[in-house]
Formats: sequence, structure tokens, C-alpha cells
Amino acid sequence: MAKKSAKKAAKKIRRRPWTNEEYKKLKAHSKARTPVAKIAKEFKRTPGALRQQALKLNIGLGHQR
Repeated sequence: MAKKSAKKAAKKIRRRPWTNEEYKKLKAHSKARTPVAKIAKEFKRTPGALRQQALKLNIGLGHQR
């Protein structure tokens, strides 16, 4: 009997480029002080990805205001 591998298959990383529309929405959410978790679900991106883009755009997001 063959042993099964104990390691899980790693998730495939899918990187999508940010669109100008997404940048506009992110800025609007920043002004509206929308929680990061809610924005992440809308954009289908991780909270970390949102924070990185906010940092790049010099806008506040979440507790960093």
C-alpha cells in the first residue's frame, strides 16, 4: 500500500492587475471609512493587498488612519 503525501497542495497564486476603476473605488471607501474586511469581499482581494495599494496611493485604510 502506497503512503499518501502528508503535505497539502499549495493554493495557486492568481495576481490580477489593479484597474483605474478599482483605484477610484478604493479611494471612495477610504473616505467613507469602510471596514477593510468589507472592502476585501467586494474587491475579491485580501486585506493585505488592499492595505498595500492604499499605502502605494498614500491613502488611509482601516486602523492606519
